[in-house]
Amino acid sequence: MSDDDLDLKSLSDADLVEQMHDDLYDGLKEEIEEGVNILLERGWAPYTILTDALVEGMRIVGIDFRDGILFVPEVLKSANAMKGGMKILRPLLAETGAPRAGKMVIGTVKGDIHDIGKNLVTMMMEGAGFEVIDLGINNPVENYLAALEEHEPDILGMSALLTTTMPYMKVVIDTMKEKGIRDDYVVMVGGAPLNQEFATAVGADAYCADAAITVETAKELMKRLHNLRGAAGANAA
Repeated sequence: MSDDDLDLKSLSDADLVEQMHDDLYDGLKEEIEEGVNILLERGWAPYTILTDALVEGMRIVGIDFRDGILFVPEVLKSANAMKGGMKILRPLLAETGAPRAGKMVIGTVKGDIHDIGKNLVTMMMEGAGFEVIDLGINNPVENYLAALEEHEPDILGMSALLTTTMPYMKVVIDTMKEKGIRDDYVVMVGGAPLNQEFATAVGADAYCADAAITVETAKELMKRLHNLRGAAGANAA
């Protein structure tokens, strides 16, 4: 039976979730939207649909992207399908106050107008259950500072594709240090010309080579952040 003939409503919950993983992998947006609506009709909690069907599906996509089985165009299709499902779930998640994996502000630095890598990171992070505020391209330090103040994220992400714009990341981090807010955030940097040495030199917490690694790194750093905050709370008490 081809996918066209497959009646999603006829599937059991477990089979439907499995099918949604496949549909995400294949970038089938309409099928994902239909699957989300069916699970909602069956009484599934929005957060359970997000984690079991969408986030788990994107985790599989992320692994194959990291391992070179999938490439950017396929991942963008998967992420677009995920977005279709998220559009339905986002208002419901907000109503139920569902927990999120964390919050991230991301943007390409001043002087740089490249955004494919950044867009991919945004989609993959959303796919992993993070709330992402995307500042777009060509961001001066003021944009980052305003977004940090307004959105109070856990993570600041900066990207650059030009070697000439890379040093601007240090400008942003140094300004955060001057204002005494550097340690309030996890700072992650990425982009083709960057490497770990550069990230360390400018004072970032992590360098991420691609979108899949960004998600893994963000989850790991969020764990550490929660532990630190827990310890700080215990000490304060």
